[in-house]
Amino acid sequence: MTDTLLAPVGGALAKPVHKPARPFFSSGPCAKPPGWSAAKLATDSLGRSHRGKIGKVRLAHCIQLMRDVLRLPDTHRIGIVPGSDTGAFEMAMWTMLGARPVTALAWESFGEGWVTDAVKQLRIEPAVIRADYGQLPDLDQVDWSHDVLFTWNGTTSGVRVPDGDWIAADREGLSFADATSGVFAYDLPWDKIDVATFSWQKVLGGEGAHGVLILGPRAVERLESYTPAWPLPKVFRLTAKGKLAEGVFKGETINTPSMLAVEDAIFALEWARGLGEGGLIARSDANAAALDQIVAARDWLGHLAQDPATRSKTSVCLTVAGADEALIKKMAALLEAEDAAYDVAGYRDAPPGLRIWCGATVDTADIEALGPWLDWAYAEAKA
Repeated sequence: MTDTLLAPVGGALAKPVHKPARPFFSSGPCAKPPGWSAAKLATDSLGRSHRGKIGKVRLAHCIQLMRDVLRLPDTHRIGIVPGSDTGAFEMAMWTMLGARPVTALAWESFGEGWVTDAVKQLRIEPAVIRADYGQLPDLDQVDWSHDVLFTWNGTTSGVRVPDGDWIAADREGLSFADATSGVFAYDLPWDKIDVATFSWQKVLGGEGAHGVLILGPRAVERLESYTPAWPLPKVFRLTAKGKLAEGVFKGETINTPSMLAVEDAIFALEWARGLGEGGLIARSDANAAALDQIVAARDWLGHLAQDPATRSKTSVCLTVAGADEALIKKMAALLEAEDAAYDVAGYRDAPPGLRIWCGATVDTADIEALGPWLDWAYAEAKA
């Protein structure tokens, strides 16, 4: 159900009556799953060693749930690692890059971050293929004799790769996908992905601080056959005596995890499994479609991502006519003060605009209820 705008009062729009029931539209950490409460989390593992029986069982259960919901093939391993998605992707870069040339794709903030770290920290000179915010680089330029770094879904620009068709099946290099706001929201082609990273705080609505690292067989082969020239911090080490540290991918984490965060992730994954195959994707798709209708009905709103085929269905970035940083901040503050929408200002490095999370933990009815509130906040901020 959507609100209709009330008649103007004194030259301004009256506040809409109906508010989103859960006004959590942050792009990370994202809305908790519907029905979540801390009281519903299992607590037997809390206050216990993660290396004890119950800790290992719960960590292994979390990994298996991720495998089930993602329909991940047995060829790929899943590990829970420190440092959220950033830590997982840095771990992959530090342990596997340097064996062959590197190409990095950058069309938003996080992709640029991987370029910076490759150049300044690892002293690699990657070939860089860039595009402005709202655009996607020319994927036909990618040389698959290189290792290739890219973001599957550009969280700060709202631009994603369209699919995995552009990734060469006979590639010599490895594909490294920072997929943190893409995993669970798209049907990913795992045969085309050698390394994927994400965090629970995005599509699952889980807690931060922990990352997930997914390795295909070609990535494992690289780890077991190549030793980087640079020293590796302990939290990045994935091999022992030239072999993959298999325990990491069975719940024997490199450092101490938060079992509370693990139990929170288990809750979200069990909710996701209950939706059935494709349930998370369907919810994200419905949310993105509802927001698209809101944008289409307003001449002052637009999509930062120009091409619908490469437009994010999770972190949807919007342009606002005549907006500067101050106007966007005022809109966001007005919406938050009314408990109508939280955390909707665009990313600090992106062009001034709004960013609305449409991932699976958001209810479509709340997206629909948001439209009139955007009208009100825009009118108030301009006045």
